[in-house]
Amino acid sequence: MILQSLVKYYEILTEDQNSDIPKLGYCKAKVSLALNISAEGELLELIPTKVKSGKGNKLLPQVMEVPAQEKRSSGIKPYFLCDNSSYVLGIDDEDNHDRAKKRFEAFKSLHFKILEGVDCDEAKAVLSFLDKWDIESARDHPALIEDLEEITSGVNIVFRLDGKGYIHKNSTIKRSWEKYKLSCTKGKVGQCLVSGERGNIARIHSNIKGVRGSKSVGAALVSFNAKAYESYGKDDAQGLNAPVSEYAEFAYTTVLNYLLADNDHKQYLGDTTIVFWAESPEVKYKDLASLLIDPKELETVDSENAKYKRDEGAVREVKEVFRKISQGMKIVDLSNEFDKNINFYILGLSPNSARLSVRFFLRDSFGGFIEKVTQHYIDMKIEKQFDTDPDVIPIWRILYETVSTKSEDKSASPLLAGSVLRSILNGSVYPTALFNAIMIRIRAEAEINYCKAAIIKAYLLRKYKESENIKEVLTVSLNEQSKNRAYVLGRLFAVLEKAQLEASEGNLNTTIRDRYFSSACATPARVFPILLKLAQYHISKAEYGYVNDKKIEQIMDMLDIEKNPFPAHLSLEEQGLFALGYYHQRKSNYTK
Repeated sequence: MILQSLVKYYEILTEDQNSDIPKLGYCKAKVSLALNISAEGELLELIPTKVKSGKGNKLLPQVMEVPAQEKRSSGIKPYFLCDNSSYVLGIDDEDNHDRAKKRFEAFKSLHFKILEGVDCDEAKAVLSFLDKWDIESARDHPALIEDLEEITSGVNIVFRLDGKGYIHKNSTIKRSWEKYKLSCTKGKVGQCLVSGERGNIARIHSNIKGVRGSKSVGAALVSFNAKAYESYGKDDAQGLNAPVSEYAEFAYTTVLNYLLADNDHKQYLGDTTIVFWAESPEVKYKDLASLLIDPKELETVDSENAKYKRDEGAVREVKEVFRKISQGMKIVDLSNEFDKNINFYILGLSPNSARLSVRFFLRDSFGGFIEKVTQHYIDMKIEKQFDTDPDVIPIWRILYETVSTKSEDKSASPLLAGSVLRSILNGSVYPTALFNAIMIRIRAEAEINYCKAAIIKAYLLRKYKESENIKEVLTVSLNEQSKNRAYVLGRLFAVLEKAQLEASEGNLNTTIRDRYFSSACATPARVFPILLKLAQYHISKAEYGYVNDKKIEQIMDMLDIEKNPFPAHLSLEEQGLFALGYYHQRKSNYTK
């Protein structure tokens, strides 16, 4: 399903005139240098091809469409018209003369095989250069001597004909390359698992680059290179173990690399790199999805400092969605600018040595995706602790709350990241591991902030959507009428804390929250009698202690301790309700 969806998206992009995705036989490569040669094949100068990154004055290699570069792990395998100095010039950083000589000879042989007899100035210039080039004196060439360190660092080098342009872009050269590429197809014929059609099966699949944490050379999504992974009868025929045609292999690897190279739409959750696409060449679908997954960018999307210009319709749509959420309004539908029935896909990848692991792959209609993400933000909606708190909590912030504030590594559990996103995009109950992690942090830190309270509310709301006794307290703000005991106990604790703070006029190093919160929400019967005795002392000291005394009396009447004593223990979910009651009441205590 993953490969079929990627191949289909590749074909959608190739039919779009505005798309720059490489066609069959080509790929995107980072190019740092160009050899400017004359029509006679003389090296005239070395031209840097790096461009500004958009962040300061830092220069980065220019991404160019070049003839396809198949994966090479060992041995000698030259690329056509774009390769490193060891192949193009016969020199490398290790000064391994014999190896560099063999690589240059292989590079030369390949180009004579493809370009010999091609009637154009560019082809003749390249062949003349390779015929004349002396690798023995290459390091002393005046055009190279000052930049040898960069030249031999492994960067890609292309050719340029003086006064014309890049040779790999010449139409006659490209036709000759495509003809050669077609003649090289020697794979075994079989039925492709992706298309169902018979064709040449790709033996080795190209690497996928751009997944955070994986090797710079990329990693394979489909790979078999040991007998332990090969099926019976498929020995030493890696690709036949999962037969994918050469066309499908090129299509899915090309479009996946294309998606991963797009930093403006790529997202990260823990160790997972996330890409998404709709069955449309229009970028507005990815813009809208990206803004929904990480709403923080909305703060700068209209400014001159915005890192990327988002589609105006997408920005308008997301802002309208969040406006309705903040005002408690019903979100009816998308505007007519978007096709809500179009298929939408989300793929999460994480590194695993030389291979990639698929954390999740989800498919939905675009309207369904919007509906589920929007419902997530509605479920998370709770009264803000401070005015500076965000109106909507991004997904990365949810995961951040599960990590200790004292931890040097702020990365959340990779398994948790995947399961949280799945629950959001499926509209299902949030993982229990998320709730447990939040409760551990609350007990350890004796503090419940806006984000943690929102997570508790959303988790319990989805889990107990049929329970009226629990649903009545899973509200945006304080519910003073609820008699849910765990929730009311949390409210009582907040009022007792306020009484202490007012008695000391805020001059305390340690409050009852620091000393008793964890035990109060777990074993109320042991702690609350002590706190109520302390409260009488605090009330007598405070100037307006009678206000808190009256509030304590009202809450105690709701608990009716004489008939229903303080519970000896609260379950973990009841402790969540306790924390929510505490948060709501504390917010109410300091709201005018």
